[in-house]
Amino acid sequence: MDTYEDLIAAEDVLLFVNAAITATGQREFRDDAAAQRFSLGFLHEYVLGNYRELYAAVLALDVNDHNAALMVRNLLATAAEASPEQRRAEGRLIARRLALLPPQRVYKLFARLARERVNNRRTRAIVRGWLAARPNPALDAVKYRGGLKATVRHAHLPPREPEFGRFLFSGAARQAAFAEPLLDAWRRAHYERGAVYELPYTVAEGFAAKHRIARTEFLERIEPRLTRLERLRLRESADGAVAVDLARMPLTRLASYLLGLPPAEREQRRAELTAALTAAAERAAGPLRGSWGRVAAVLDDSYSSYGSGQKRRRPLAAALACHHLLAALATDYRAYWTSGRRDPLLAHPSGPTPLGLRVLDALEGGPDRLVIVSDGWDNAPPGLAAEVLRAWRTRLDPDGRTAVVHLNPVYDAEGFDVHRLAPTVPTAGLRDAEDLPSLVELARFAEGRTGLAELRAHLDARVAAFLSAPEAAR
Repeated sequence: MDTYEDLIAAEDVLLFVNAAITATGQREFRDDAAAQRFSLGFLHEYVLGNYRELYAAVLALDVNDHNAALMVRNLLATAAEASPEQRRAEGRLIARRLALLPPQRVYKLFARLARERVNNRRTRAIVRGWLAARPNPALDAVKYRGGLKATVRHAHLPPREPEFGRFLFSGAARQAAFAEPLLDAWRRAHYERGAVYELPYTVAEGFAAKHRIARTEFLERIEPRLTRLERLRLRESADGAVAVDLARMPLTRLASYLLGLPPAEREQRRAELTAALTAAAERAAGPLRGSWGRVAAVLDDSYSSYGSGQKRRRPLAAALACHHLLAALATDYRAYWTSGRRDPLLAHPSGPTPLGLRVLDALEGGPDRLVIVSDGWDNAPPGLAAEVLRAWRTRLDPDGRTAVVHLNPVYDAEGFDVHRLAPTVPTAGLRDAEDLPSLVELARFAEGRTGLAELRAHLDARVAAFLSAPEAAR
């Protein structure tokens, strides 16, 4: 049986998990960036100091890249405080998580370790292993030249090939030809316009400006080398020069893209955008498609769903993506937007947050599941949602026939957690809608009825799956 201390530990870890999923240290609608960074930094320090093994295990959950990098930094910087068994377990988790992070974020992390003089044996081994596993070292040398150079120097690693050392450390633009085609293309691009189109887009863009190549001409010729996300970012700025298959885009990112379009264009492209969102949602649902029964969703499109200048419309994008994913998961699905709108394609942040009224509407049909996606600030009238949910659970549905869960895409810096609607409703942080099924499972631990032993078992299972799953499966 769990002790009181175990229950407190479970609650502390769940607080941290919610923060690690939602918080990025950037400004939110109600908190500035400084408050976000201070609150998040405190949680990292507290959980690392008190629950080191659980802190490391959280790397196996759906944490965002910002917190994953911060956790890796903290574990490496405090290696002396870990036992040999802890270091071995942490090393595997760190290596796996680094393999999943975008390379630019990993190089930024390595640069921070260099500035802070974190250079213990384990750090050097992890850096060496990550570099050795990179699939295209020439691409890294060209695209992340400064980061790779600083990393190799900090970890005291010899370059893979002699000419890579010459490229990084000997003024590559003035060198003789390189045998590696991509390295030589970078050298030639300094004085040869044609070589620009042999380079990755982000590198070629600087050379295009140097050679004063017209933007339209540059985009037309560089198009074959664009990645999926580069195509998405350039779709609107390229004046039709860049084609993109929206149906292959990740669901939440696609929702963010849609919300950035003017309403008139959304209406004009309704069939294309709806088909793309449906395809992305069905892909995210995978084998769970159609298995959730009757689902009702309360989705927040109030003014606060705008987010901030740094995270523009991010809460609304999460709600829109969840809307499409829940439609794919359910056999019967009904959506209730706080604004009362019925057309999600034209969603935009506006008005108050009458969550209580929408929860009443959603519960009226007696769904198998009620999913609430909101920042939790119920204000029209204040507190109605909590009272409705309390009455529903204690008087109308004490047997729990309707499973209720609240997913919150916004970290509350003052409360060191995501803002909760009611003590009786399990709440979990949300970053990407694609993680919704696993977050619904995690949210049950937030009801306060399960203790540390069950949470440890859940984390152990997630760690085992995380370490054994092929990289492509994520």
